[in-house]
Amino acid sequence: MPDTTDLSLPQQPMLFRRLFTGQNGMRAGWRLLLYIAMVIGLGWIIRWVAHSTAGARGGSTPGVERPVPMIITELALLLAVIAPAMVMARVERRSLADYGLPWRTAFRGDFWAGMLWGLVIVTTMVGGIALLGGYTISGLALSGGAIVGYGAIWLVAFLLVGWFEEFAFRGYTQFTLATGIGFWPAVIVLSVAFGAAHLGNPNEDLLGALVVALFGIFLGLTLRRTGSLWFAIGLHCAFDWGESYLYAVPDSGGTSVGHLVTSSMHGARWLTGGSVGPEDSVICFVCLFVAMAVFAWRYPGSRTSYGG
Repeated sequence: MPDTTDLSLPQQPMLFRRLFTGQNGMRAGWRLLLYIAMVIGLGWIIRWVAHSTAGARGGSTPGVERPVPMIITELALLLAVIAPAMVMARVERRSLADYGLPWRTAFRGDFWAGMLWGLVIVTTMVGGIALLGGYTISGLALSGGAIVGYGAIWLVAFLLVGWFEEFAFRGYTQFTLATGIGFWPAVIVLSVAFGAAHLGNPNEDLLGALVVALFGIFLGLTLRRTGSLWFAIGLHCAFDWGESYLYAVPDSGGTSVGHLVTSSMHGARWLTGGSVGPEDSVICFVCLFVAMAVFAWRYPGSRTSYGG
């Protein structure tokens, strides 16, 4: 007897809805793809900015960063991840606060606490390397107003770096992926992506990328325990500023123009991290694990309400 079941109009809309929507509206995977598509679209702006600032990079020495071109580029990158999130916030009837950026707490307590933690961690890391004979300072590289000028402009540059990278990997992407697979699985997936993204930096290697991934998991913990990205942004900013400007060591394989001191790193690669910098050293692993343990003790309980 032939099957006379009608598979046409009544069931197709239901199948469509099940494929694209769930209990909470559009499924997390589709929302994430839509967001990424918009970010890629805005990538044309970043290309234009990169092209227009090529001359400002001085004909550009690979792995050597200058503050003004970095500020321009990071502003474009920040726009490329924030603007699509604002669009998605309208679609989802949410706000940027839901994605980790509550403006009412911007640059307030958690941000400055994160700055302090970042400085303490980078100082402990470089100090540990110095105690074991792997880092020395021979004097100041700047004088007079240049100390304040470069210190301030690099602080702005690394604030934008921290803001962009934290929102790119722990903002809308973290919120949306967490609603699909859970908070910590999302942190791990995005931290691996965070580390892999750094493999494009000059001199970066696999070990350095693994440390960056661990750093990402730590920053995910700060999001979980503080309820926003402001602590992570402050920590990220201060850590990079400390490496590049304050202690003048390589940061993920790159060096900077206009650092405070003249320094040198010497000794075994396991100690100094070689051309990648302290992030590739055993000391950095130890510092991050200790920092995570202390943070988990100091900030008990979860303050995020999504992703389980």
